Amino acid sequence: MAKKPNTDPNYKVIAENRRARFDYAIEDDIECGIVLMGSEVKSLRTGQSNIADSYAAVEDGELFLTNAYIAPYTRAMFGHEERRKRKLLVSKREVARLWNATQREGMTLVPLVMYFNHKGLVKVKIGTAKGKKNHDKRETSAKRDWGRQKQRLLKHGE
Repeated sequence: MAKKPNTDPNYKVIAENRRARFDYAIEDDIECGIVLMGSEVKSLRTGQSNIADSYAAVEDGELFLTNAYIAPYTRAMFGHEERRKRKLLVSKREVARLWNATQREGMTLVPLVMYFNHKGLVKVKIGTAKGKKNHDKRETSAKRDWGRQKQRLLKHGE
């Protein structure tokens, strides 16, 4: 089922981690703000970023996004480091819940999508996930293939 497109002119997906839903079973997700420098925002407006290799972690009671790539902005007077740790903004209660999920339950914090919201602010959707085994990945792939084949049969059957 296709979602209806977002008609808000400010909403724009910057980077999406498509591999996350294949490699992990996503249990829950949370929207976080992110602390950025000016040149990083300019670079994100041009759409030059990647969150596929990144992860989030709770360190010293704060949530950080690690290894997210934001390309350097060429016309910036003061540049930024491309893969620096970036602080994510969530409430203390959410940080405690995420720490509990990662330390006690063995979950992983995976960034799913980075986007500009309706106000024009950069947000990151973080998912609490468990890693899938190879047989789970094959099962997911088989379900997806069967869904495609079923749609094809329904389309040509009519």
